[in-house]
Amino acid sequence: MIRIILFLAALAGLALGLSWLADRPGELVLTWQDTRIETSLLVAFAGVAAVTLVFLVLWSLLRFIFRLPSLVAVTTRARRRSKGYGALSRGMIAAAAGDTRYAARATREAEKLIGEDALTLLLRAQTAQLDGDRRLAEKTFARMVERPDTRLLGLRGMYGEASRRNDDTAAHLYATQAHRIAPLGWAGAALLDWHVRRGEWQSALDVVETNRTHKGITRAEADRQRAVLLTALARESADRDPETALRQAREAVKLAPTLVPAAVLAGTLLARQDDLRKAARLLEAAWRQATHPDLAAAYVHLRAGDAAHDRLERARHLAALAPRDVESALAVARAALEARAFDEARAALAPLLAEGETRPTRRLCLLMADLEETEHGAQSGPVREWLARAARAPQGAAWIADGVLSDRWEPASPVTGKLDSFRWAIPQERLSAPAETLVLTPAKPAPAEPAAPAEPAPAIAAPSPPAEPAPAPGPTPARTALKGSALYPMPILPDDPGPEGAEEAAGEPRPFA
Repeated sequence: MIRIILFLAALAGLALGLSWLADRPGELVLTWQDTRIETSLLVAFAGVAAVTLVFLVLWSLLRFIFRLPSLVAVTTRARRRSKGYGALSRGMIAAAAGDTRYAARATREAEKLIGEDALTLLLRAQTAQLDGDRRLAEKTFARMVERPDTRLLGLRGMYGEASRRNDDTAAHLYATQAHRIAPLGWAGAALLDWHVRRGEWQSALDVVETNRTHKGITRAEADRQRAVLLTALARESADRDPETALRQAREAVKLAPTLVPAAVLAGTLLARQDDLRKAARLLEAAWRQATHPDLAAAYVHLRAGDAAHDRLERARHLAALAPRDVESALAVARAALEARAFDEARAALAPLLAEGETRPTRRLCLLMADLEETEHGAQSGPVREWLARAARAPQGAAWIADGVLSDRWEPASPVTGKLDSFRWAIPQERLSAPAETLVLTPAKPAPAEPAAPAEPAPAIAAPSPPAEPAPAPGPTPARTALKGSALYPMPILPDDPGPEGAEEAAGEPRPFA
């Protein structure tokens, strides 16, 4: 709208000017040698305008003629560049689709049309990697490193090739160079793995701080990694520098309240300094976050030299914080066993062995074996039965990292060296493991004698094979026969005399459990 108004205003001004000149005619006389030209002022203006227009047209024509070669060259280069980028697009699509032959052909076409461009180098490297030509790929990435605009991309490619040939030193060198230019996520992760695999916890902690500062990782990831590294540092310096170790362990607990090893270490170091109140509060807070046997052991044995009954009282207090948890029952049972409070130990384990519950774990079976051995002796039948049960029981929760089970937590995986790989979890069981269910079947009656008929005697059958379905829960003959005589029915070994044989060998009868 504004442009229209301005155009109309200019047109009106031109019309007024021409009208003013028309109302005031004048004469213009031009004398040059013997030639005399007389005309009006308006005609003179028109003549000058016509001559100027002709001059401009001639100048433009001459300028176009002289610039024609350069215009042809520019047009040709633009056409070749357009075709080259079209070949680049087709080549990248082919490389992403895995069509190595078409990608190589498109690469050659793009290099012929464009030359050594950043994108042609990238396409050449991708095609070489797809084709398995590691030598050409490394050569292309090395050329990228020489160019300022593709240096980071070249360093990452060289790092990947070095990692493929298991050259950790070269891979670390490339990652370090890239991290100095720009702390990218892949470079920071590579440096972190390098230091973690070598146990250089302080250097790894510095890398984590750099990654967090430059937003390479989130704050939550940085806090977790710092907590794990601080725990590793504290564990190494716990004996030679307990003050520094305690400070590092407490900082790790603040960063990751669910990191059990940090809480255990901090509580243990506080207890060594006779600060039992703070140690107890710290372990209790960690127990509320995640119940764990290591926390229970550290809390129960918080003070060295305590009597067994004092440790039992501490286990009861800890179990009251999580009354329905399995670890609470196990902690109370273990402390009661050490205090020789056998009835309380059995009462704590009874819910875990009740009918309809899951199969008892190996740790639970071994604890029952310890209970039977402590109360009745190592030669009793129940001890052997629980040990046999433990050999076939599921593993239960354990520290697991990359398929490796460990008795203790470690900062990194023993397989890959990755930081914070251990998790407290239940390992997978074999799908073909036979179900351990005790079944009682009546034996065939013995042949009758004339003096007295024989009565059918019950016999214990072997566990049912995996193909047969497990018996439905309920009052089966096995559970009815053993009700009141065992906490959990167990198979009898072929050479085991059983509870009755053990009682006869001991010379005095006693209950099964």
